[in-house]
Amino acid sequence: MTLFFDTLITPVGTLSLEADETGLTAIRFPRRAQHTPKSSITHALLTEAKRELQAYFEGRLTAFSVPLNWRGTSFQDTVWRALMDIPYGETVSYGDIAKAIGRPKSARPVGGAVGRNPLPIIVPCHRVIGSDRSLTGFTGGIEIKVALLEQEGLHLQ
Repeated sequence: MTLFFDTLITPVGTLSLEADETGLTAIRFPRRAQHTPKSSITHALLTEAKRELQAYFEGRLTAFSVPLNWRGTSFQDTVWRALMDIPYGETVSYGDIAKAIGRPKSARPVGGAVGRNPLPIIVPCHRVIGSDRSLTGFTGGIEIKVALLEQEGLHLQ
């Protein structure tokens, strides 16, 4: 299977994007971009992802439609699908996600799956916070999590 790569300059830094012929497979934040090849081979899916992400950062898009093709375990797939149900500009806890997927005592494993989300922003793991409303870890760093939540109109202290 052929992989395609591109980058997008955003307010949170340069994102590295990866896709195959069927969908977007990865979004990497600047400090995680070391796995992306140096050469860029683009594809129409990447062009669409870049257009949607740019519209998101301009405040013109609240829901993405670009096709996605993540690879994970059955549990991760379930968690990532639940993340897609978190409304723009709202937050939920890991426990809320665990309840939503019918595994109310699985907040920790949910946290592990959230942390392995290969498509941050589009699969909005930044909208998941601690049960005490604290900002917990984020693959791009807490400062990017804060920036994304503020992008969506949440004002954090």
